[in-house]
Amino acid sequence: MKQTQQNVAWQENGSRSYLISIVMVAVLGGLLFGYDTAVISGAEKGLQAFFKGAADFQYSDFMHGFTSSSALIGCIFGSAVSGFFASRFGRKRSLIFAGICFFLSAWGSMEPESYIMPQGRASLELLYVFNAYRVLGGFGVGMASAICPMYIGEVAPSNIRGMLVSWNQFAIIFGQLVVYFVNFIILGSHANPIYDAVGKIANWADCQWTVETGWRYMFGSECVPAALFTLLICFVPETPRYLVMIGQDKKAEGILARINGSNKAKEIIRDIKETITVRTEPLMTYGFLCIFVGVMLSVFQQAVGINAVLYYAPRIYEDMGMKDPMVQTVIMGIVNISFTLVAVFTVEKLGRKPLLIWGSIGMAIGALGVALTFGNPSLGTVTMLSIMVYSASFMFSWGPIAWVLIAELFPNTIRGAAVAIAVAFQWIFNFIVSSTFVPLFNMHLTEGDDFGHWFTYVMYGVICVLAALFVWKLVPETKGKTLEDMTKLWKKQR
Repeated sequence: MKQTQQNVAWQENGSRSYLISIVMVAVLGGLLFGYDTAVISGAEKGLQAFFKGAADFQYSDFMHGFTSSSALIGCIFGSAVSGFFASRFGRKRSLIFAGICFFLSAWGSMEPESYIMPQGRASLELLYVFNAYRVLGGFGVGMASAICPMYIGEVAPSNIRGMLVSWNQFAIIFGQLVVYFVNFIILGSHANPIYDAVGKIANWADCQWTVETGWRYMFGSECVPAALFTLLICFVPETPRYLVMIGQDKKAEGILARINGSNKAKEIIRDIKETITVRTEPLMTYGFLCIFVGVMLSVFQQAVGINAVLYYAPRIYEDMGMKDPMVQTVIMGIVNISFTLVAVFTVEKLGRKPLLIWGSIGMAIGALGVALTFGNPSLGTVTMLSIMVYSASFMFSWGPIAWVLIAELFPNTIRGAAVAIAVAFQWIFNFIVSSTFVPLFNMHLTEGDDFGHWFTYVMYGVICVLAALFVWKLVPETKGKTLEDMTKLWKKQR
């Protein structure tokens, strides 16, 4: 009798546990996204010293900046083709391919010699191979960054879609926190290299293991979550909306029934079929503004400068005079996780636009606080708190909410291509911000001044204000709307 009642309840309301289980598997892609992009923060100093020891070329600061950011090049290409992969091969198979890229990149970054080149001998050829593996991992990150939110958005009921997509951003930040801890544990009692006035390592005895081995373990640690993600994604279903697009209506209805209940499933199938009259439509079918808003959400999410903090956190805290910058980086990761949860549990109550606007204002205050106090020893605590405010404000706003909007903003028939373009712009600006931060930060008008520190954070603060104005004027509120409602919304805007 009890079993019969459970079956009736499942048919009427769906299974929340089934929904959560498949969303959590997709969310692992976000964890890998965060893990892969942040692993460089702990490994880059040892990696730099390793390649500085090469005999056949001189490893310059420019080369190191490129090597530290090379994964982002793969991210640009991966996100750019994600729409093609998602539409041609499906969301699920595309994520499996992304997981394979993650795993191969982690192993290859740990052992770029691949048992072919001399082990442990830095060379220009080895640098090329290492960067190729990092680009491969970035390709997987780019695909996952576009398709994971798309997957979650397409299986989630409209009343909790924003919250579930926000868990993807939580997983990204959690992945960064995990890798901060992993890097901290791997480094252990060993030290990162410190250079003397003539550019030679002054603490070789303390940092030798880090230079020769430590950075390898940091990159290789990603093999574990990459393998787990690739395995688990094989057991989740394809999204119902993609199944309808390829004519598998019965299969789509079965999945929707397990999530929403049988009656609601029939209603959703009707809505999907009304908006998917063809598999795809021209990108500009719903007007320029639709694409422009999605692209600018991505641009502002990166242009506010947050990844300059996330990728170079240990260097920033070291410049501030912190004794153990890795510990400060871990603390920042914990703060980021806490404020991401604010977005997860308020996005469906407060809406998307208020969180973005308030987050932009908080980031502007934090960035300007850093600009005004950086380099003043007596205000070091204020500087650190300003960085925390800046980072925390991003985590409850632009971090998760931009992904929520990108996942749900576009009509069904152009979603794959539109999301791919929006996310490609995100990675382009991620690369621009990450590769320009160090030279901007180190600019001087006169020898020894802090002009670069001031200028960089003032610029980020101004961009945060512009982001708030953009959201206020142009971004539609999508709280409580179905994905099919997006078609009607943008048709009215044309």
